Amino acid sequence: MKYDAIIMGAGHNGLVAASYLAKAGKKVLMLEAAAEIGGATASVRAFKEYDARLSRYSYLVALLPDQIVKDLGLNFETISRDVSSFTPYKKDGKDFGLHISRLWDHETEESFKELTGSDREGLAWREFYAEVEKFAQKMAPTFLEPLRTRSEMKTLIGQDDTWEHLIEKPMSEVIKSKFRDDLVRGIVLTDALIGTFVSAESIQSNICFLYHLMGNGTGEWKVPRGGMGALVKELERVAKSYGVTIQTGSEINKIFSDSTGVTVHTISSESYSAEYLLSNAAPAHLDRIIGKKTKDSLSGSQLKINMLLKELPRLKSGADPRRAFSGTFHINESYEQLEDAYLTAHTGTIPEHAPSEMYCHTLTDPSILSDDLADKGFHTLTLFGLHTPAELFTENNEAAKKYATKRCLDALNSYLVDPIESVLAVNSDGSLCIEVKSPLDLENDVRLPRGNIFHRDLSFPFKEDGDKQIWGVETDDPRIFICGAGAQRGGGVSGIPGHNAAMAVLGKR
Repeated sequence: MKYDAIIMGAGHNGLVAASYLAKAGKKVLMLEAAAEIGGATASVRAFKEYDARLSRYSYLVALLPDQIVKDLGLNFETISRDVSSFTPYKKDGKDFGLHISRLWDHETEESFKELTGSDREGLAWREFYAEVEKFAQKMAPTFLEPLRTRSEMKTLIGQDDTWEHLIEKPMSEVIKSKFRDDLVRGIVLTDALIGTFVSAESIQSNICFLYHLMGNGTGEWKVPRGGMGALVKELERVAKSYGVTIQTGSEINKIFSDSTGVTVHTISSESYSAEYLLSNAAPAHLDRIIGKKTKDSLSGSQLKINMLLKELPRLKSGADPRRAFSGTFHINESYEQLEDAYLTAHTGTIPEHAPSEMYCHTLTDPSILSDDLADKGFHTLTLFGLHTPAELFTENNEAAKKYATKRCLDALNSYLVDPIESVLAVNSDGSLCIEVKSPLDLENDVRLPRGNIFHRDLSFPFKEDGDKQIWGVETDDPRIFICGAGAQRGGGVSGIPGHNAAMAVLGKR
């Protein structure tokens, strides 16, 4: 049987692509190598003795356009967090915390004053992010349209100074020119570093910053109700309702393409043909199958620690943990700490003062817990460690994970009354409910090249003048498209490359 399109990989982007194509009347086959669909957006019962389904690899949603939810009729909800972030710090031997609400309020204003002694940093914060939001409101809608050129995008946005700050100059210059306080500078910088192993001096940090602040024109990061797996289940439902055939345990190991179409073979000796192939896999993985040399990209640079808590720990600052952990909780993430950590990791050493950030899903959405666990006060806590590139784990992954985890937890514990180990749930064998994943684990588990959560280096969401790409999903082969995070305007939980790859195929006729 010949299909109109074969999708390689059943992650969320592949499911989006399949749904758009099938909705348009195309016959679509999805082939997933793993036993279950979802890839990095799956939810799992990480601790088998406890009925809690954690979003193991991807946590929050910002980039998924409302338009995709509407187009596909997805019954999927994301929930706003009242608290944007909380950053503990010590001053004159006492513990404090910089609280930033999602919407500017008196508590946020006073918290900035307590840290800096004046209104200046708070005012600078409001002015900077107001400009970023105006920028995002103009740029974000273009993500579901054919690529604009750099000059077209600059004209569309019409904020020349902001363009210069966000596109042309490295984040280091922008941050230092806008803010004076080292801690405030660091909080801004974190959005430019999530999953990206670079200094603030690199333009790559600008691209990362853009992607983290552009979602739906607001840049707001929301909690997926029911966990990330709820999105996968809903996309699966919609795809099947449109007639998409999904086969798990079907790993493609050969791809042949010519003027008549594309034929794929699986490791179980099955073969399928279609007019087009859309790859949800990382471009490097696709290149290996085709036999094409791939371009070098940055390694993944994040440590992922998933925890189940019996109760929330108390903070030395006296802040309410139900508020502090509901937003993004920053640790060792001042500007200088982040740059020092980068330089240390760049020399091949795991940073002693490891920067990380975390949040508690269940404070916003307890539905991922059984009623029994929720009633007992259990919570999930996820930690995302920065500047921990794959190279630091190559020699001895388990030993490096143990050391890096200790560094992260020691840093957290310095701000806690109750050490985090004392509030972790305990398995029947006495082991603590904590799961640690390095970039190498992400490569092994979900085939992210060197653990790179973006599949390859991020690129600006526009093309250079003269570039012939239309959607940013094209390859050298006119019958093969990228529908995963490795596409231009890919990265994060967005569905954008899935939509754009489908549009590229539909535009062929």
